[in-house]
Amino acid sequence: MNIWQQLKKPIFALAPMEDVTDTVFRRIVTSCAAPDIMFTEFTSVDGMDSEGSVHVSHRLKFDNSEKPLIAQIWGTTPESYFNAAQELQKRNFDGIDINMGCPVPKIIKKGCCSALINDHTKAKEIIDATRSGAGKLTLSVKTRIGFKTIVTDEWIGFLLEQNLDALTIHGRTTKELSSVPNHWDEIGKAVALKNRIAPHTIILGNGDIMSREEGLEKIEQCGLDGVMIGRGIFSNPWIFDKTTAQTDLSSQKMLKLFLSHINLFDETWGTQKNFAILKKFIKMYVTGFDGAGKMRHELSQSSSIDNLKDKVEKLIY
Repeated sequence: MNIWQQLKKPIFALAPMEDVTDTVFRRIVTSCAAPDIMFTEFTSVDGMDSEGSVHVSHRLKFDNSEKPLIAQIWGTTPESYFNAAQELQKRNFDGIDINMGCPVPKIIKKGCCSALINDHTKAKEIIDATRSGAGKLTLSVKTRIGFKTIVTDEWIGFLLEQNLDALTIHGRTTKELSSVPNHWDEIGKAVALKNRIAPHTIILGNGDIMSREEGLEKIEQCGLDGVMIGRGIFSNPWIFDKTTAQTDLSSQKMLKLFLSHINLFDETWGTQKNFAILKKFIKMYVTGFDGAGKMRHELSQSSSIDNLKDKVEKLIY
C-alpha cells in the first residue's frame, strides 16, 4: 500500500522539527486540524543500530490517531539505514523519509543530511540500503536545492532518478539557511524535472508557508502535489483546517490549548523527558494580546511541570 498515492491532492504535510514534532505535539495539532500526513522528529539510524538505541526510541513513539505517519531518519552508515528500515517496518509506520536537508553544522560535519548534496555516490548507497530494508514501506527524501550554490538540475534530477515515492524540497541552499527568501522558482524547475524524469514521484514544496491559502497559491504557482508546513504551525495551530481560516485565536483559546499540551506531555512522558522542553512552546501559545510579554516571562520561570500547569490554569480560570 503506497500511502503517498492514496493521499488526496493537494497534500498538506506537517514538517519534521527537532524537539517539536513528537507524539504529543502531533496529537495536539491533530486535535486542532489534522494535516494529510505527518513525520517524526529526525531519528539517527546509527543510534537505532547501537546499544544505546533506548535513548532514541522515544522519537518513534506514536498513537494511531497520528497516522498516516512517516519516520524520518538520518545518519552516516548505509548498513545502519538498512537495519533501521527493517525495525521501522516492525513498528508499523507508513513510510520512511531520509533527511538530506538538515543544515546544522555539527550534523553535516559527519557527512550526512545536507552534506549528501555533494556526495551523490553515498546518497545513492543510503537510498538503496534503506529501500532494501524497507519492504513495503514507502521511501521519500527531504532536501534542499543545493549546498553552497543552487544545483537544482543536478541534485534534484539525480534524486528523481532514484525511484522515490515522494520528494520534499526546501527552496534554499544549506549556506543560505533562512536568510533569503525561499526560491520558489527553483521548486517550479524541480516540478518540471519530475514531470520529465519521474512523473509518479510526489513533490512537496517547503519554505515560509504561513497559511493554508498561501500553500494553495504555491501549489498552483509551481504545479506541486502539495506543500510541507513547518514554522507556520507556530503562528496558527489550526493552519491545516480545510473548512475555514481560523482567525479567532483568543488568549483563552490558546491558553486552553497550551494546558492540553502540558497535560498530554505529562501523561505521555512523565519524567522521561525534561519538562523544560515545553518552554519553547510558550511563545506559540502566548502571543498577540496585551500583557503577553509579561505572561511569557512569568511562565518561562516555571520550576516544574506542575508549576507551569498551575500558572496556566490560573491565567485561564
